[in-house]
Amino acid sequence: MIRKLRVKFIAMSMLSLLAVLLAIMGSVNLVNYREIVEDADVVLDILADNNGEFPRQGDLKQGDGIGSPSDSIQGELREMSPELPYESRYFSVQFNSEGEVETVDTGKIAAVDTAAAIEYAREAMSRSAERGFISSYRYAVTSDENGTLVTFLDCGRNLSTFYTFLKASCAISAMGMAAVLLLMILFSGRIIRPVAESYDKQRRFITDAGHELKTPLTIIDADAEVLEMDIGENEWLQDIRRQTGRLAELTGALIALARMEEGEERFQMIDFPISDVVGETAQSFQALAKTQNKRFESRIQPMLTLHGDENAIRQLTGILLDNALKYSPEGGEIALTLEQSGRNLRLMVRNTAEGVTQESLEHIFDRFYRGDPSRSSDRVEGHGIGLSIAQMIVNAHRGKIVATLQDGNALLITVTLPV
Repeated sequence: MIRKLRVKFIAMSMLSLLAVLLAIMGSVNLVNYREIVEDADVVLDILADNNGEFPRQGDLKQGDGIGSPSDSIQGELREMSPELPYESRYFSVQFNSEGEVETVDTGKIAAVDTAAAIEYAREAMSRSAERGFISSYRYAVTSDENGTLVTFLDCGRNLSTFYTFLKASCAISAMGMAAVLLLMILFSGRIIRPVAESYDKQRRFITDAGHELKTPLTIIDADAEVLEMDIGENEWLQDIRRQTGRLAELTGALIALARMEEGEERFQMIDFPISDVVGETAQSFQALAKTQNKRFESRIQPMLTLHGDENAIRQLTGILLDNALKYSPEGGEIALTLEQSGRNLRLMVRNTAEGVTQESLEHIFDRFYRGDPSRSSDRVEGHGIGLSIAQMIVNAHRGKIVATLQDGNALLITVTLPV
C-alpha cells in the first residue's frame, strides 16, 4: 500500500507540474503567435489601403485625401521601423468585378512568380475567411465596387522563429519534467516516510493484537464450553460463546486484511473450474436463505475456468452472498449470476435493499463502513470489513469490483475478472 501511495504521490505531482508547464508555455507561445499575426495584419492593412504597395514617406504628411493612408494606418506605420518596406516580402493580385486577373505585383518577392501568385490568390478567395495563412504567407482579401485585391505577406522568418522557440520550450519543459521526476523518485520516500511509519505501526498493532487476542478468546470459549457441560445450557453462556466467536472472526478478518494490503497473503494461482466453486458456495446459502424467508436464485454458466486462487474466489463468493443475505429485508430476493463476457468473467450478486443511497455506495468498500446507522449489531451481525476483503481479493486477481443501485431498491455488486 505504501508503494502505491508513493506512486500516486509522484503521479499527482508530475501531473500538477505538467498542467502548470502547459499553461505557462501555452500562454507564452500563444501570445508570441498572436503578435506575429497582429503585426502581419497591420502591414497587410497598409498594403491594402495603398493598392498593394507601401506608401512613400512623403505621402504620410498629406491629409486623408484620395489614395492617402487613414489616420489609424499612418499611426501604425509611424510606430514601425522605417526599414519595414525594405525588409518585407510581399505580393498582390488585383481582380476585377468579373473575377478576372487585372494586375499581378511580384516585384517585392523572389520566391513567387506570376503564376504562383495567381494560384495563391484564387485559393485565398475560395476560402470563407478574409484573412489567414497559405503556407507561410499571411493573406488579406479586400473588396470594393471596382474588384477584389488579395495581398500576401511573407511571414516565413517570423514563423520559423516562432516554431524554433516552440520546440525549444517543449524540449526544456520535457527536460525539466524529467529532472523533477528524478528528484521526486529520490525524495518521495523521505516525504511519505512519516505516513509509512505510522501505517506500519498501525498494521503491526493490528497483527500483534490479533494474535494476542486469539489465546484469551480460545480460553474463554473453552471455559464457557466446560461450564455448559457442568451446569447445562444457559442463555448467558450461549451469549458468551456467540460473542467470542464474533470476536475471533473479526480478529481473523483484520489479520487477513492487513496481510493482503501488504502483499503478505500468498495466493496460489492455478487454473480451476470457477463454475463448480461458485455453484458449491451458492448451494451452501440456499438453506440459509430459505430459513430467512428470502428467495435465492442462481444462474451459473457451466464449464468456466479461471486462473486464480480457488480458496480466495470461494471466500469472495461467500462474502458477497453473506452481505446480500444480511442486508436484504425479510421476503427479499437475492440473485447470483456467473457468466463469461468477452475475455472477462462477470460475477454478479443482486439483492433487494432498503435505505441504500448513492452516497453510501461511494464508501461501501471502506473498512468498517455501515451505510445504515439503524443496522445495529442486534439486527445484523457483521463487522463492515467483508467487502473490503472482497475488494482486496479482486485486486489481487487484477479485476474490478463495483456497486450500483438498480431501480432505487436493489443493490448490484459486479466483479469482473480477466480470464
